[in-house]
Amino acid sequence: MARILVVDDSPTETEAFRSVLEKHGHEVLNAENGADGVAVARQEKPDVVLMDIVMPGLNGFQATRQLTRNPETKHIPVIIVTTKDQETDRVWGKRQGASGYLVKPVTEARLLSEIEAVRAVDE
Repeated sequence: MARILVVDDSPTETEAFRSVLEKHGHEVLNAENGADGVAVARQEKPDVVLMDIVMPGLNGFQATRQLTRNPETKHIPVIIVTTKDQETDRVWGKRQGASGYLVKPVTEARLLSEIEAVRAVDE
């Protein structure tokens, strides 16, 4: 299965993702903010990154841009997972290089399907 990095400042959200992902055999890494997320992704080279947007310091858009524009990490698909549901946010996320965009709350089936979709493109 996949190694998935969850970048979210909410311990509740992080645990919810961890529970679903581990139940389906994925290994879960986590970071509590954008800067740590970029550092963990560079170090660990996960298969997929689930990125929140609203976080202290480096936000998810900025972190996504850093990951998708860095030669070391640009191959890692980033799925933005956020409460921000405006079309402008979706467009901006794609412009930063995100492979997918999900709005919280996310169903288990939708989350797993999006992860499979971005991994299929990557393979």
